[in-house]
Amino acid sequence: MEGMTAPASRRVLLAAPRGYCAGVDRAVIAVEKALEQYGAPVYVRHEIVHNKYVVQTLQKKGAIFVERTEEVPPGNIVMFSAHGVAPTVHEEARRGKLATIDATCPLVTKVHKEAIRYANEDFDILLIGHEGHEEVIGTSGEAPDHIQIVDGPADVAKVEVRDESKVVWLSQTTLSVDETMETVDALKEKFPLLVSPPSDDICYATQNRQTAVKKMGAESDLVIVVGSKNSSNSIRLVEVAKDAGARDAHLVDFASEIDEAWLEGVTTVGLTSGASVPEVLVEEVLEWLAARGYADVELVKTAEESITFSLPKELRRDLRTEAAELVADQ
Repeated sequence: MEGMTAPASRRVLLAAPRGYCAGVDRAVIAVEKALEQYGAPVYVRHEIVHNKYVVQTLQKKGAIFVERTEEVPPGNIVMFSAHGVAPTVHEEARRGKLATIDATCPLVTKVHKEAIRYANEDFDILLIGHEGHEEVIGTSGEAPDHIQIVDGPADVAKVEVRDESKVVWLSQTTLSVDETMETVDALKEKFPLLVSPPSDDICYATQNRQTAVKKMGAESDLVIVVGSKNSSNSIRLVEVAKDAGARDAHLVDFASEIDEAWLEGVTTVGLTSGASVPEVLVEEVLEWLAARGYADVELVKTAEESITFSLPKELRRDLRTEAAELVADQ
């Protein structure tokens, strides 16, 4: 009709990369392979990754998730989650006569090794990360006498060190890149001789997902991040989206958690998922949005990812042994 403007077309900007990183993929496959290899139950200390759907799916297959090593009956297998554990946990498993499979992400293991190295050189280690997060607990457990946690720029004022010429910073792998560097800048101002780790501690997948969200968020009215409330990297994606210019951003585990009121006045929806989220959950959100007029999907691609990690060594050893026995029997 004359004088009326056509409604703006509705679209979805779909971030790439998104979802599973190599460390999560490895950890989830490790639980599945362990269940196939040894049979149920396989005990897992803490959630293998921070995703409700993944944990529930593995529970149905026979995985039992526990918070403490002591909860695992002697003689059983316990798997350590992708977030890593402190040396005291390995000792608890030995005392409990438990077989262990260590599914710690190799990028987290790298930070653990850095902590051990700098502690051996008698550095004060400033670990940038969230107090109480499993990864931070595991890393700080490698050298508790040398490590103090710095939970953001506001924490810098209270940091005290023994020797300002022997101070290094390390970080949790799933933080916001921008916020971490803000903390590092504040630390450098206080300690001009602060040493940086040999390479970035924030993992490639965390950085890639944040970069994609920055690009997508700048063009989005609403950003939906698929991920669980206890997933540090997923929470960071919501924050990055808002900082990038998105009018609104929300974290949901499932499409059913989306509130239709969020769509009011929205023409462009940005969609991504945290590093521990299977693609099936993103597909459900795409279907939910399509049913409400957001069927036009554009990919916002900022990086290619081809990194893969081999399975934990304990699992590889037993799988090789079984294969060798099968060959010998033929």
